Amino acid sequence: MFEREMQKELWDLAQQYPVVTVMGPRQSGKTTLVRGSFPQKPCVNLELIDQRTLALEDPREFLALYPEGAILDEIQRTPELLSYIQGIVDEKQKNGLFILTGSHQLPLHEAVTQSLAGRTALLTLYPLTLGELQKAHYDLPLNQQLLSGFYPRIYQEHLNPTKAYSNYFHTYVERDIRQLINIKDLSLFERFIKLCAGRIGNIFQQTSLGNEVGISNHTVQQWLSVLEASYIIVRLQPYYENFGKRIIKAPKIYFTDVGLACYLLGIETEAQVQRDPLRGALVENLVILELMKHRRNQGLDPRFYYYRDNHQNEVDLVICQGHELIPVEIKSSQTFHSSFLKGLDYFKQLAPERVPTGYVVYNGELEQSIKSFQLLNYRRATNIFDEKK
Repeated sequence: MFEREMQKELWDLAQQYPVVTVMGPRQSGKTTLVRGSFPQKPCVNLELIDQRTLALEDPREFLALYPEGAILDEIQRTPELLSYIQGIVDEKQKNGLFILTGSHQLPLHEAVTQSLAGRTALLTLYPLTLGELQKAHYDLPLNQQLLSGFYPRIYQEHLNPTKAYSNYFHTYVERDIRQLINIKDLSLFERFIKLCAGRIGNIFQQTSLGNEVGISNHTVQQWLSVLEASYIIVRLQPYYENFGKRIIKAPKIYFTDVGLACYLLGIETEAQVQRDPLRGALVENLVILELMKHRRNQGLDPRFYYYRDNHQNEVDLVICQGHELIPVEIKSSQTFHSSFLKGLDYFKQLAPERVPTGYVVYNGELEQSIKSFQLLNYRRATNIFDEKK
C-alpha cells in the first residue's frame, strides 16, 4: 500500500465530523486509503448488487447492521442512504462514524450537501503524487512518468500503461458516462475525448471542438460537465481583474491523469513521448495536477487560474494565496533560458505589490533565484507552497 499524503487530513477530519466523504476518480486509491486508515471499520461495497439491493430495499435494516458505523464504498450508487445516515449521526452525536467514498462528483456532491450539510467533511483524492511514488521507490524519468501516469494499480501490478489505460477507459470511463447521460453513439464520444486530449493547455474553443466532432455547443458543454463530474478532466479558469487589459475568459482543460491523456493521444512508448509536439503540454498537465493534488491532500481548495490577454501575454498558472498572486511558468526543457521569465516579468508589472515572487518549474536540476523569481525542478514543484508558509 502506498503511503498517501491525505491520510493525516482524513484522520483529523474523522475526529471533527461524524461523516467524512472521500471523492475522486475511480481507481485513485480511495478504498485502499480509507480501509487502511480505519481497519476496524466494516467496509461495504455498494457496487455489489446484493449489498446495494439490501441498502435500497430496507435502508434502516441495512444500516442497523453497522451500529458503530462503517465504510460505505461508492455511495453514489445509493444516495437514498444519506438521509438515513443523517438521522443516525444526529442521534448518536459521535464523530468518525461513517466514511463514504464516491466517484461521481456532481450527483454525489449535491446529495451529500443536501442530506449531510454540516455533518460531513469533503475530501478529493486524485491519483498518486510524485512524492508518494518516490517514497515507494518509484522515481521515474520524466518521459516514463508521463507515459505511466499516476494510478496506483499500474505500479502495484506492474502493468503495461497503454493496455492498462485502454482497459480503464473502456470499463470505468465509458460505463460512468452511460450512467450519467444517454449517449447513442459511443464512438462519437470517444472522438470527442481524444480531441480534448489534443487541446491540453490550450484555450478551450467550444464551438471549434463541436464543429470538428459534429455536435452542438450544448452537447459539448454537457459532455465536458460529465467528464468533469467523473474526475477525468479539470477546467482551469482564467484570472482576470481590472488590469486595463482585454483578458481571455475561456477555460483551459487538463486531465486528472497524464497517463490517460497519453493513451488518448495514441502515445505508447517513451520515444513517442519525447517526439510528440504536445510533450510540453503534457508536462504542464503533470505539474499543475501535482500542485492541485498537494492542496487537495491537505483538504484545501486549489484557487488556481491562468492568465492570458489579447496580446498573447500569458502565465501558465496563477496561484492565489490571500492577497498575493504567485505566477508559475512550466517548461519541459532541461536547460534554463532567460525567455522563460518573460511572462512572469509581465505579470509582476501588472500588480507589483501583489506579486512577491514567481516560479519557473522545469526539467533541469539547477535551482536558484533569478531576479525576484525562483527556478525549481518539477519533482519539487510543491516547494512553492512550503516556501510561502
